[in-house]
Parts: sequence; C-alpha cells; structure tokens
Amino acid sequence: MHIPFVSFEPMHKEIENEILSKFKEVYEKNWFIQGQEVEKFEEEFAEFCEAKYCIGCGNGLDALYLILRGYDIKEGDEVIVSSNTYIATALAVSYTGAKPVFVEPDINIYNINPRLIEKAITTKTKAIMAVHLYGQPANMDEINSIAKKYNLKVIEDSAQAHGALYKGKKVGGLGDASGFSFYPGKNLGALGDAGAVVTNDKELADKIRAIANYGSDKKYHHIYKGTNSRLDEVQAAFLRIKLRNLNKWNKERRKIAYKYIDGINNTKIIKPVEVDYARHVWHLFVVRTKNRDEFQKYLNDNGIGTTIHYPIPMHMQGAYEDLKISKGTLPIAEKIADEVMSLPVWYGMKDEEINYVIEKINNY
Repeated sequence: MHIPFVSFEPMHKEIENEILSKFKEVYEKNWFIQGQEVEKFEEEFAEFCEAKYCIGCGNGLDALYLILRGYDIKEGDEVIVSSNTYIATALAVSYTGAKPVFVEPDINIYNINPRLIEKAITTKTKAIMAVHLYGQPANMDEINSIAKKYNLKVIEDSAQAHGALYKGKKVGGLGDASGFSFYPGKNLGALGDAGAVVTNDKELADKIRAIANYGSDKKYHHIYKGTNSRLDEVQAAFLRIKLRNLNKWNKERRKIAYKYIDGINNTKIIKPVEVDYARHVWHLFVVRTKNRDEFQKYLNDNGIGTTIHYPIPMHMQGAYEDLKISKGTLPIAEKIADEVMSLPVWYGMKDEEINYVIEKINNY
C-alpha cells in the first residue's frame, strides 16, 4: 500500500466545480486586487475567528511582520519566540530589526512553556509571540497574564491552527493580534501563497491595512514607509469556498488523529497529546522516537510518507549565527528536532490506510 504524507485530491475533488465556477466569475469581472472577494473573505474569516477585523495579506510571514510593524517594534527591541517553531516566526521579528529571544517549549505539548517566559523578559522586551504549533493552542491565559504584568503585546502565530479552540474560544482573538498563513498545505489553504491578520484592535487594523498597501491610507497618499502585501481576489474567492468546509475537514483530521492515538501501541513511539484546555485541529500529527532516521526509513520502505517538522532548530541555522547561541543551550528544542516525525493526516484518508499506518508502527 502507498500512502502519501499529504494529498489534496479528495478535498479538492469535492469542491472542484465550485472552484472552477468561482475562478470564471472572478476572471470575467477583470478586478483582481482589493475587490469584493477579499472584502467578503475578510468579513467571513473575522467572524469565523470570533474577532472584529481581518486584513488579507500575501502570506503568513507577512502577517506576523505587519503586526510587529503595526506595533512599532523596531531595532533595539526584543520579542519572545518559542525555540521550537518554523523559522518564519523568528524571521518576522528580524525583518523589523528587533531581536528574537528564544524560550524553550513544554516537551509534552511542544508549545512555549509559560513558566520560562518571565526570566527571558528584559527592559527591551516588547512582545510575546505565542505559536499554536501543529494545531494545538498555546496556554494563552498564562501568557496573557505575564504580558499584562510587563505591559507586553501578545501576538498569536496561528499559521497551523485554523479553527482550533482554547477553552472554547477560537484562536485568532486570544491575544492582541494573530497572524495566519493560507499556504496550500494548511488546514485552510489557498491555491498559492496567502495570509491574514486578525485582531480586535481597530487602530492596529487600520494601520496594518495601510502598511500592507505601500503605506497608503488612500490612493497616492502614503503615511508610512509601507510594503506590498495584499491578498488577491482569486485566492480570496478560493478561500471563501474552503472556509465553508473547514469545520468538516478539521473534524475529519481529529477523527484520524484519535484513531492513531487509540491504535498506536509501541513503547518506542511517543504519541502527541491534546491538553484539557484545547481542541486540537491536528495540522500535523507528530510522534517522537529515539531512532528517528531508522523509523522513518522503515515507514517509507512500507509505502508510508512522512516528513520531519523541523530537523534543525532555529538557533542552529546559519541565518541566526549572529545570535551566537551554542549547541546545547536550548536542549529541549534540540531534542525535539532530533526525534520528531510527522505522520499522514489529511482529509479523505480511508480507514484501511489509517489502520495500515497503525499496523506498521505497532510492528516496528
């Protein structure tokens, strides 16, 4: 049996006629930037996230960067970031000229450990970037409490957590602002790059909308040194169709994840957990094992596609050599990078495919 790590085919087949019809509609309007589709998607996604404002942009990295720019975070400032996340989270900080300060995660749930945040705060700290990694919300009450104590902004990196719940509330409205990615592989994915900022802060929303449009609040009137990062009409139209299906797709991911959790029974494999305060959307189903390379080869040899998220922690990447963080300084991030592996979890997986993955893992 061959099971790819990911397949969009079942999902896209179901909505193919809607997608093609919508493309034709947008194409025939001949209006491709800042039109009705973007406006409607922003309204619908804000409502989905139980927030007031949504600003579409070019991608998830831009979304985080725009939030930081909106809060005037700049050179000389520091932003706390989990040591265990995709590099885009840190890059957004670097693009402003500020310094990312890495804080270790809780190894059991992979999100930033709130108990370690406070000792990383300095007089230069301006914000905490809370990543909802793999689709499970970070512990936002504790993070917000620390932020309030030190007058810091809380920025959610929700790129992997569309529709996830924290104590019954959707991610996106749990901090001061949230950045989303709609990269094709996300739970809510465009057919290309796309992103959005979600916030309840009107002043921030207006500022971000201007910064993302060349710093312009109206045509040829530039109040900021802005950039060009706009969600286009075609991707917004596709995302509107997909958004209507997202709850169904997330429900399917949860079903697959819990079949894995219930079925996998191998002492060599550490399974992920869903904490009590969260409703995980399982963007990724990540297991850990000591002999990761051997395990990955075994699964691949048996036709099971896998991926490693992420094999090199940020502080050991060439991009961050300037921070001079030596190996062993962030041991939890390093341990996770050495041991994690992601299993297939995608809408349309058949029971026999899920059971095959479980069987092969249990026989390892």
